[in-house]
Amino acid sequence: MSCLAIITARGGSKRIPRKNIKVFCGKPIIAYSIEATLKSGIFDEVMVSTDDEEIASIAKKYGASVPFLRSEATANDFATTVDVLKEVICEYKARGKEFDSVCCIYPTAPFIKGEKLQAAYELFQKEKADSLVPVVEFSFPPLRGFSITDGKVKYKWPEFEKARSQDLDKIYHDAGQFYICSVKSLIDNNTLVSPNTVPFILDELEVQDIDTEMDWKLAELKYKLLEAEK
Repeated sequence: MSCLAIITARGGSKRIPRKNIKVFCGKPIIAYSIEATLKSGIFDEVMVSTDDEEIASIAKKYGASVPFLRSEATANDFATTVDVLKEVICEYKARGKEFDSVCCIYPTAPFIKGEKLQAAYELFQKEKADSLVPVVEFSFPPLRGFSITDGKVKYKWPEFEKARSQDLDKIYHDAGQFYICSVKSLIDNNTLVSPNTVPFILDELEVQDIDTEMDWKLAELKYKLLEAEK
């Protein structure tokens, strides 16, 4: 199977300006995604989809390909990840290159390692899945959560009020790092999470949303802790 890695990195980050190339523990954060993807050795091509010339230049410096820039239609705040991936796939097809599967990798995911991508891709192939999504367990059971109405707290699901945490179903959320998907499934279903999607479970320490400056600081602390444990 041929697989294309697409690192999605538009230039218009709002909450953290220039987030995709902001220096994280000594180098642009996108460099971690590029280096891990290249190190995995499982991709026929590693490209960065961006609308930004500076991001493109940094991506090339770290070894990624930027054969074309993203269109205005997929560089705005309303374009979805699927929109971006389909545009890239169609552009490659127009240039005479087609792939069996695609791996979407976020540019702000410094915890991704080449070995993890290898393991995830092997699982994707072994299970004959249409998609694979890295997930992490919620640290507190959502079924024991509260809602607030008119300033008053109440259980969102009262039926679980007295349930022991260990007796509740485990619930997971998207780790926000990467996705692997067959090109056919992506085009046919227009989603990264089709009915035949398998999970790739990650440890909480390997996952950190980076949407605010505080998130950024926490991610750097986690990264340094993990590196110190090696």
